[in-house]
Amino acid sequence: MGQAWGFGRYGGPEVQEFFDRPDPVPGRGEVLIQVEAAGVNPLDHLVRSGLVDGLDGGRPFPRVLGMEAAGTVLARGEDVNGLEVGDAVFGFALTGGGTYAETTVLSAPNTARIPEGLSATVAATLPVAGTTAVDVLDQLSLPAGATVLVNGVGGGVGLAVARLAIGRELRVIGTGSTAKREHAEAIGVRFIDYTAEDVAAAARELVPHGFDGIVDLAGGTSLRTVAPLAQDPRNVIAVGVCARSRWAFRRTSPRPREPGAVGPAGPRRTPRPRDHRGPPALRCPGRPRHRRERPRCGQGCHQGGMRKCPVVRRCRPSTAD
Repeated sequence: MGQAWGFGRYGGPEVQEFFDRPDPVPGRGEVLIQVEAAGVNPLDHLVRSGLVDGLDGGRPFPRVLGMEAAGTVLARGEDVNGLEVGDAVFGFALTGGGTYAETTVLSAPNTARIPEGLSATVAATLPVAGTTAVDVLDQLSLPAGATVLVNGVGGGVGLAVARLAIGRELRVIGTGSTAKREHAEAIGVRFIDYTAEDVAAAARELVPHGFDGIVDLAGGTSLRTVAPLAQDPRNVIAVGVCARSRWAFRRTSPRPREPGAVGPAGPRRTPRPRDHRGPPALRCPGRPRHRRERPRCGQGCHQGGMRKCPVVRRCRPSTAD
């Protein structure tokens, strides 16, 4: 029996509480770990609010918060290969076990040994932000020398995108507040302080012909400001389940990866929802309007429309403009 931090019903911060629970029993394809560190992400409050209820593994309330953790393997379920009891690992709790707890179960295909020299604290922050960054850049698939704008570069995903993009020999321009400048510039980002200058004007001065790709982590008015700076509106990616904007052509949100890969597969396209309760409205800002994409969630449920998708099931299928 151990303590966990979670919620007994959907709602705001007031539903969060400590509670006792037995150690989870690892099922097929799972490992039980002693949690040393757990990552905190915006996705957590979306799950708590009931906006993304396909990631609970069908578990009853109370449910444990958290999607990523690092720790030591205590036990293995069936069909687990490559991980042993005693291994220091990090990965995703994709079956509803949560990670704000003393022990939890991780999805073995989405769990890996912690590399030598990497602390558990750092490793616990990598599954969500790190794999999102990889997926975003893989989908953009920009050649060396291309320019990418990271709107909101100072956060976990933004810095991961910037580091990996620079490693791929991309030219990175990033926006953020004054407090984020030093860290961003230290890794090679050309920084634009949105509190001190006009972002669109400064970006156009640096890249007059437009960006090859834009990764947005802010949404709202900020996204509407930078989206027109892209050469091709299809290369604007808004990261997050609830980046509420009409200006993005793509967005990312979690879905399972193929076995053997750590983390959820990333960007996919969705249409503008007709229900305000659903995820973001995503539309190409160009003229003429583009035909909206058929909804896809990566789990085959696009065959029946978005209502069957565990991530965006509150949306209804859209029609072409």
